[in-house]
Amino acid sequence: MTALPDRKAPIIMSLGDTYLTVLGWIGSEPDFKEIRQTPQTTFRLGSTPRQFDKALNAYVDKPTTWYTVQCWRGLARNAFESIKVGQPVIVTGRLRTHEWTDDAGEHHSRVILEAFSLGHDLARGTTTFTKNTPRAESFPFTPTAAAHEFTPAAAAHEPAEAPATPYPPDEYSATPLPLSADSPAAEAA
Repeated sequence: MTALPDRKAPIIMSLGDTYLTVLGWIGSEPDFKEIRQTPQTTFRLGSTPRQFDKALNAYVDKPTTWYTVQCWRGLARNAFESIKVGQPVIVTGRLRTHEWTDDAGEHHSRVILEAFSLGHDLARGTTTFTKNTPRAESFPFTPTAAAHEFTPAAAAHEPAEAPATPYPPDEYSATPLPLSADSPAAEAA
């Protein structure tokens, strides 16, 4: 059987890996960098399940689970240009453990969701798709600053269900970012 020339190789799941799909909200500005000339975008993702409470006769939020999501290569470029804080997304990937030793010799570890698919949650809004144009490998990627600028017009299109408090920080951001210009953290800045 011959593979189609314009198709990428399928992702093959290996034994022992944990694969999952998470529905949630982007909780930090995407951080783009290159590691050994390989593009990487990292961001925080919050997922808050809702459950019907018969006693209250209403849906209630359960505790939020926070993930650090890493995207690599083409997905890293596309994610950085496409997603913003507060947007609902669906992420599919595998869990990886990142281990390191700090300057004091203490060992640390954290679980990372290594994404191989990411998209806006269309149950919560609409989006527009733009197909990538082929580019030479030597063509450098320069993230556009405009992709992450806050404007009142952009804020008017944010989902009403987006949380109104800053998200917890992680090692990729020095301070949590406010979700809107009206939040207390934004007024203090």
